[in-house]
Amino acid sequence: MLVLLALLELGWSGCTSGKRSTPESEPAVSVEVAPPTAPHAKHKKHSGAYPHFQLVLEQAWQLNAPDGQRFDASGLLVLTNGDLLTINDRGASLFRIEFLPGVKSANLVLVTNCFTVEQLAGFAPQKHGRYDCEGIGRDEQGRLYICEEDNRWILRFDPATQKVERLEIDWKPVRKYFNSRNANASFEGVAVGGNRLYVANERDKGRIIVVDLATLRVIDDFTVGTKRWLTSDVHYSDLSWYDGALYALLREKQVVLRINPENHAVLAEYDFSEIEESREFAYHTRAGTGVMEGLAVTKDAIWLATDNNGLSRKRYPQDARPTLFKCARPEGRGGER
Repeated sequence: MLVLLALLELGWSGCTSGKRSTPESEPAVSVEVAPPTAPHAKHKKHSGAYPHFQLVLEQAWQLNAPDGQRFDASGLLVLTNGDLLTINDRGASLFRIEFLPGVKSANLVLVTNCFTVEQLAGFAPQKHGRYDCEGIGRDEQGRLYICEEDNRWILRFDPATQKVERLEIDWKPVRKYFNSRNANASFEGVAVGGNRLYVANERDKGRIIVVDLATLRVIDDFTVGTKRWLTSDVHYSDLSWYDGALYALLREKQVVLRINPENHAVLAEYDFSEIEESREFAYHTRAGTGVMEGLAVTKDAIWLATDNNGLSRKRYPQDARPTLFKCARPEGRGGER
């Protein structure tokens, strides 16, 4: 109870998690913060009307899953108290990332009172197979949102009632973008801005769908890509909302886009290819796929996390843990406008 009260005083969303102490695993990597004289990012001139930044890594952590189980990090969310949540795409549970002083990895601590088996029991008759959940969003009331890929569901946890509801959204206006033969080419990320829910339809007609939360109707849909986008499709692997802007993670193009939600204009592009392909962090991958599937944006940082499908880093063949990356906001504190 004391832990819960402390979390509430910090302005947490209403979820609670257990504590555990995990010994440091090897190899575990922490990248030192760049010297004060170093730039936060390399700013490249871009052929488009918006700036292109090469992200520079501040720090990275390997994520220790409970009992050493496989963990595919498929979403990130920073809470108002600074806590960081992630989700494993092999279920619906959320996990808090527990940073420990002087430790080069971070623990994944199960959040015990939201998106639980009991809260989801009422949906069992309609559920196809196991839960394959992606993305995490939060609205101004503190309600948490996740998307379920196989059934194309949006689930919402309300901390006031401690209940989970399935949003009955009318998808008819955008159903033409849905791949009925590939359940894995489905919803991959969510974000909430004001009274709007943004849903990423990942690929095979990648699309960002906008839902009015008051009416649960689709009010907009669009596609944006990088100027270096040479393919006919785009892969959206997560979304984030910060300070009036929507951020989209393009896994295959190794960039994050900052988007004006009103006119869909790209405001900036953040390239993380040098980080993902570096000797320290390069993963074995399935042919043609990237590994970044978690995105969270704050005033000072762009956070990324890997869904490496149980595969190891090339340099550490015995280590298949996901990696969490913290990159400085390249525009300076608060970002450019």
